Amino acid sequence: MSAPTTAKRKPPLDGIRVIDLTQVYNGPYATYMMARNGAEVIKIEPPGGEHLRKRAGGSALPFAMLNGNKRSMELDLKTPEAIEAVLKLADSADVIVENFTPGVMARLGLGYEVLQARNPRLIYACSSGYGIDGPYRDYPAMDLSIQAMSGIMGVTGFPDGPPVKSGSTACDFIAGTHVYAGVMTALFERERSGLGQMVEIAMLEAAYFTLTSNIGALFSEGGGPPGGRTGNRHGGMSICPYNVYPAADGFIAILCSNDKHFVSLMKALEMPELGNDPRYALNKNRVAAMDSIDAQIAARTAQFSKADLFARIMRHHVPSAPVRGLQEVIDDPHLHARGALRWFDHPQHGRLVLAESPLRLHGNERPDYTPSVPIGTDTQAILDSLMG
Repeated sequence: MSAPTTAKRKPPLDGIRVIDLTQVYNGPYATYMMARNGAEVIKIEPPGGEHLRKRAGGSALPFAMLNGNKRSMELDLKTPEAIEAVLKLADSADVIVENFTPGVMARLGLGYEVLQARNPRLIYACSSGYGIDGPYRDYPAMDLSIQAMSGIMGVTGFPDGPPVKSGSTACDFIAGTHVYAGVMTALFERERSGLGQMVEIAMLEAAYFTLTSNIGALFSEGGGPPGGRTGNRHGGMSICPYNVYPAADGFIAILCSNDKHFVSLMKALEMPELGNDPRYALNKNRVAAMDSIDAQIAARTAQFSKADLFARIMRHHVPSAPVRGLQEVIDDPHLHARGALRWFDHPQHGRLVLAESPLRLHGNERPDYTPSVPIGTDTQAILDSLMG
């Protein structure tokens, strides 16, 4: 299937104004997706910039990646003049997004009740580690602590080793995706009711669903793997083969989600003795013999290069992928062909590879990409417009 070629409509969020009080990854990712779908996103930062601007080493690309197509204001929210400016902005806004610790906005005089009374159509989105109520409400939270508290860290790693965090900042971006979904749902509902509402996302709750397989194992016969860590095997230990196997020059991930996949994999690896063994025709029997099957497959895959293995397995349509390094992903021809990644000469940071929003609405135009701007670039222009 190819992309439709019919005339496209305006960006879907054209005319929507978003006030962005977020920082680091969680909220900025949500508002970046809004900006790339046509919303006017006004990012408000404290003097000197938000935390991500100030991080040492490597922060230029993350900030640029998450803050393109946004206008920038520098305001000190400890001053009454700045609070008044935010209040006036909120009067004309459709959405405000913040990821402060619960209670901060209310102490500033910018809580939901205040803003909703001034602008009943406003959608107020907040994201925090644990939510606006409950016993954990006031706990500070970052991606690492949510990985620990949610159980993600507890099930990551090998059974004979310590817990390990995910190599990516998974919880921040999972929560950010939920913020975007919540805001879009509230905008849709506003078309019916004419009213805004609060949208609340707790990182801990958003992360829970990623553990579906692992938690499912607790309710199975036997209660799941001891300790919960399964290495590169299936989180519920219910699929075989499902692992990362050695190649002559690296590693390859292979999984057989049904019995036909197993037959096809054995053909790809030229292992008829294992593929034709009736004892392993059914997944449940392979799971019972997981150690033996993994060892036999690993001995075979180690004889081939990653590229050869991948080509062989793809010819037989079995889910598989070489384990790649970051540079390989950055240079991926598929991602560049689709425009998901592209090299960009950033006016502040130089040559960067930047990622496009993964949301693709084929019936709507996408606004032209504009790079992130220096802090406060639009402060005066926006203040002038507020004052008429």
